Amino acid sequence: MIRIEGIAAFVAVVEAGSISEAARRLRLSKSVVSERLAELEKALGGTLLHRTTRKLALTEDGAVFLERAGRIVREIDEAAADMAERRGTLSGPIRIAAPVTFGRMHLGPALYPFLAEHPDIHLTLDIDDRRVDAASDGYDAIIRNGPLADSRLVAWKLAPSRRLLCASPDYLVRQGMPTSLADLDSHRGIFYTNRGVADWRFQTPEGAILVRAKPALGINNGDMLRDAAIAGLGIALLPAFIAGPAIREGLLAEIDVGHRPEAEFIYMAHPAGNPSAKLRAIADHLKKSFGDPPYWDMADNP
Repeated sequence: MIRIEGIAAFVAVVEAGSISEAARRLRLSKSVVSERLAELEKALGGTLLHRTTRKLALTEDGAVFLERAGRIVREIDEAAADMAERRGTLSGPIRIAAPVTFGRMHLGPALYPFLAEHPDIHLTLDIDDRRVDAASDGYDAIIRNGPLADSRLVAWKLAPSRRLLCASPDYLVRQGMPTSLADLDSHRGIFYTNRGVADWRFQTPEGAILVRAKPALGINNGDMLRDAAIAGLGIALLPAFIAGPAIREGLLAEIDVGHRPEAEFIYMAHPAGNPSAKLRAIADHLKKSFGDPPYWDMADNP
């Protein structure tokens, strides 16, 4: 007989990457997790994981079984959460991915009070600038700044996100202050590699215009992008929530080329389907916490 405890143990081991880490997350002993895996494999009549002293790897059968097993575990977790919601509480696990700088500067501080108010929600927050596949990677939602290309996702707007063209005062003294879009062609650009060099788009009466500066540096992290601009390595197009403090401190100067960068938003996106009550509650809380206009824009314009 296949038991849900075994399925949950299998999914946890795959997600954690080891039996010991899965045991810690499940609050069980390693021996109990191993026993549940063995019972599941016996019931299924096949091997799900190759075990060595250094790592675990899915077998072909394990890879096939994982997709449905993960769905079963999530459905049970959501059913339990729905029951809790009927009793007026929010509970259960939820997994969200978010970019590093926004997560550190704004998402974490906004979420902590919510989690303190709802202690039965078990949030796993993966902070990483890499692009993730929300559905395939097992996320309930992802948070992103800027356009979303995945049509399989349903996106909720959390807050407007202005972007500012900026450079260090020292760089502008050495290279000159650009005053038009055409001037940018001769300047060094610092680009966010997850979006590429075709990222500088500006609003004009004739529509959006793409500007390509000379690529000087590519970085896949917002903090380092800002720091490279502060170091005088070139011009960067940064979200206001990253650039604002450095501009106020005089470490960066905003550049006016006569046209604004294209408007963007911070989104929470989830796989198509009926989102859980706790995900909706988190999204509503974040919208209120960030505000419209968001508080970081208010700080930039006292």
